[in-house]
Amino acid sequence: MCTMTTSIANPYLPAAPGVDRSVPDPEELMSRDEIEALQFERLRWSLHYAYENVPAYRELYDQHGVHPSDFKRLEDLRLFPYTDKEFLRKAYPFKGFAVDFSEIRRIHASSGTTGQPTVVAYTENDLATWATLVARCLRISGVRSGERVHNAYGYGLFTGGLGAHYGAERLGCAVIPMSGGQTEKQVQLITDFEPAAILCTPTYLLTIADGFRARGLDPRKTSLRHAVLGAEPWTEEMRREIEQTFDITASDIYGLSEVMGPGVAGESAETKDGLHIWEDHFRPEIIDPMTDEVLEMGRPGELVFTALTKEALPIIRYRTHDLTRLLPGTARPGHRRMGKITGRSDDMIILRGVNLFPSQIEELALQIPSLSPHFQLVLTRPDRMDQMSVRIERREDVAREVAEEGAKRLQHEIKTKIGSSAAILIEEPGALQRSSGKIRRIFDERPKE
Repeated sequence: MCTMTTSIANPYLPAAPGVDRSVPDPEELMSRDEIEALQFERLRWSLHYAYENVPAYRELYDQHGVHPSDFKRLEDLRLFPYTDKEFLRKAYPFKGFAVDFSEIRRIHASSGTTGQPTVVAYTENDLATWATLVARCLRISGVRSGERVHNAYGYGLFTGGLGAHYGAERLGCAVIPMSGGQTEKQVQLITDFEPAAILCTPTYLLTIADGFRARGLDPRKTSLRHAVLGAEPWTEEMRREIEQTFDITASDIYGLSEVMGPGVAGESAETKDGLHIWEDHFRPEIIDPMTDEVLEMGRPGELVFTALTKEALPIIRYRTHDLTRLLPGTARPGHRRMGKITGRSDDMIILRGVNLFPSQIEELALQIPSLSPHFQLVLTRPDRMDQMSVRIERREDVAREVAEEGAKRLQHEIKTKIGSSAAILIEEPGALQRSSGKIRRIFDERPKE
């Protein structure tokens, strides 16, 4: 833990909890020029703050021959090296913190799929900012103060549950802290408590729909009007599936623990055209994941974030591995949008020279009426050549013969649209494992080299 906190105070405190959350924050309505002027001032502060309070940043910048004083315009952010999960893991558990423990109010951690989690922390100001930005996301997604919100994101070290919870409270909502799992109880509480909004992953919302049907209930007859869904990539086809299943408006929300948690960007329920990044607190970049070159707006690549106001854990040029592109703002013109996440640079399947992502399979499968959204990709190597099988459930009201015809169509679509061969295996409804959190799509059964 670093205990050399300097006197560089954070002048960018969030709005007081008592402000009127039924209207946009003043920063939401800033022009692009105003946003960039604010970003410049906050970036200059963040770079100095990280350099002077976190030895890892000071060592990294000294190694690259760059100093915060070299930042003289927004474009100069490119002078500073990227960071990533490995950078944070080397600081495990507390060496990346910029403040003394007496100033920390909460600690979260990533799932640590490699065995070493990344640890994140929040000061009181960090938590207030987080709640404010989640409240923005919920409000722009159609949720209103005074409504009941059913929160089915997982609570605990995962940032989704508590992040969404405090944001909904900040907006002025009554939160039902259900967490994930216990699908039958989810159905009961939605039925009995009549919430207007639900927060969860998109695939788990479809699992909840299955739970309603299992009890002989119509998901379209619930009190739900808004769904704010995140924590995993999802397509426009998945949005249509969810909205038709529940007679609901489904909007996206984006975040990641290292940058803050949910609330980094939110989607307007009116435009449904991508996530507005709250650029008064985060500076996004898109880079070529192979060359590290910063790309122009509109070109697809890997998303990189710099946090502008974080106190406990500064984040400078953090590589998310999420693949998307930046677009001009619409519902909030001063804040750029990010398109739907198409996949992750570290989640790409290379199958006999063809690059593909699970989201591409989802997009094609959901265009075939006989096939459900529940599928898995299984990779094998039976004869020294990689093969992919798509295990996908038929819909309950569809005969197996009809689903088999749908499988042939999906196989053809994958071959012609993606350029890869795949075996399609039709599974019975409910056969594939469900998840209350982030869905696992890829099962790699190839021999380890």
